[in-house]
Amino acid sequence: MPFQPIENYGVIGNMQSVALVGMNGSIDFFCYPEFDSPTVFAALLDDQKGGRFAIGPQLSNMRVRQLYLPETNILLTRFLAEEGVAELTDYMPIENDGAQPNEIVRTVSVIRGIVRFQMCCQPRFNYAAGKHEINVSDRCVTFIPEDTVCPPMSLYSTVAVQQQSKDVVSDFTLNAGETATFILGSPRAKGQPPEMALIGRRLFDTAQFWKSWISQSNYKGRWREMVQRSALVLKLLISRTHGSLIAAPTFT
Repeated sequence: MPFQPIENYGVIGNMQSVALVGMNGSIDFFCYPEFDSPTVFAALLDDQKGGRFAIGPQLSNMRVRQLYLPETNILLTRFLAEEGVAELTDYMPIENDGAQPNEIVRTVSVIRGIVRFQMCCQPRFNYAAGKHEINVSDRCVTFIPEDTVCPPMSLYSTVAVQQQSKDVVSDFTLNAGETATFILGSPRAKGQPPEMALIGRRLFDTAQFWKSWISQSNYKGRWREMVQRSALVLKLLISRTHGSLIAAPTFT
């Protein structure tokens, strides 16, 4: 994939880590499990070797719009074409009690038509300097770094995935009204995969967290939407553990 201009990225996070999501549906920067941890995806810096987590519809003459759900840090990327309309929703779950697992949730849905999607998850641990092994089971793939600098990560999916060298790919088709979900984070205990049926509830709880926080703002001026968006981004960059503000969502 070619490099995306920095303005083509939205940011998602949970006050523990952040990820940059391009308008092409690719996560091109992500440190895990903390803000200052080594990268898992860094295609933002090296398109060939950095690693990415890409999900995209196969549509011709496609127009793309990216926006946040109102008063939240939940990112929506909308793909529009004559043959169909699809949406990609990205967020990192967060609640007031801090009980949510540290992970990325990505859900694709079809609004109109029949749309084919391609997914590719290419982790490149430790700034692409580390190697990893891969363990594939039923709709779950675990990436295991060879060193101890980075923790293992698992990708859970509602659609079938296939191993491709040290990466994971999927080619699937959805009809209007259908969805597919991918969750990337720490491996769950054996026999306890994410409850995909509760994804809607996790989305709601995450939205409520951000809406509850921004509702405390008393600014009512003409720039209210811009002020709130800026405040939400700044809140996203504050460590929930230490209370400090990181310098940037990429390298600090």
